[in-house]
Amino acid sequence: GCAGLQALLEVSGRKAGTLSTTDIGFAIGPRINAAGRLEDMGIGIECLLTDDAGQARGLAAILQGINEERRALQTDMQDMAEASLDGIDTRYAACLFDPDWHPGVVGLVASKLKERLHRPAIAFAPAEPDSPMLRGSARSIPGFHVRDALALVDARHPGLIARFGGHAMAAGMSLAREQFEAFRSAFVAVSAELLSEDLLVDVLRSDGGLRADEFHISTAHALRDGGHWGQGYPEPLFDDAFEVLHWRVLKERHLKLELGLHGQRFNAIQFNGWDGVEPARKARIAYRIVPDDWRGGEAIQLQVVHREAAAASSPA
Repeated sequence: GCAGLQALLEVSGRKAGTLSTTDIGFAIGPRINAAGRLEDMGIGIECLLTDDAGQARGLAAILQGINEERRALQTDMQDMAEASLDGIDTRYAACLFDPDWHPGVVGLVASKLKERLHRPAIAFAPAEPDSPMLRGSARSIPGFHVRDALALVDARHPGLIARFGGHAMAAGMSLAREQFEAFRSAFVAVSAELLSEDLLVDVLRSDGGLRADEFHISTAHALRDGGHWGQGYPEPLFDDAFEVLHWRVLKERHLKLELGLHGQRFNAIQFNGWDGVEPARKARIAYRIVPDDWRGGEAIQLQVVHREAAAASSPA
């Protein structure tokens, strides 16, 4: 196979035999993209094109280092973004700028803001250090075409946006730093017009609960191999009321859970799930079932997508 892909699998701790679309999207892709975000995208391309295993390992190691730097930068930027939300109105949209942010990572920050708030979100950074121009990246929610919204802002305020482009769910733009507040007001006004109340409510579509015998490695493998999941073909999501038997916080932001149902105990994780509040002893949880690669063998893990206190009358 491709020497570069093999080297990227090694640095990300993945195995070719169990490679899934999730691995490609969340492990391989970010390492290739990291160089383009922070330095030179040619490093990722060179890694994929080389036939030399030694050179591929060297390039993969560089990409791994850049990706770790990207991850740390993104965490800092996300923390700053969340801290600044306190002072702004996010009823219809979130539009943020910080002079210390990196333009290569603003799209990832906008994406996280959009997920957290279920609102269109735009994050801006200086295009270059100390540049008078800003580069912004937008992420949207279903039903709100963000490129069309930018086109409406542009039509109403000619010259406000230097340039923009994109599609329904994501867009990019440039504008002068001194125009940021004017742009924010204009974008929020357009968002308030175009967004209806029902679009502002995030709806999780669940496939229901699983039977006791379906909490099994064969189910996890069938779902993993049933993809390629994506827009218009969402990965199955289940929900049940679980007993929360044990919990702890990982890396100050993730929640590791031990859940009870059907007389069984399950390991579960909720990425970015720690909100500073102790989980309820009984919780209604929306989850995906995946092979537990850490434990291996027949072990499964539940990936928690949403968690809320369960009503006392919910069935066990």
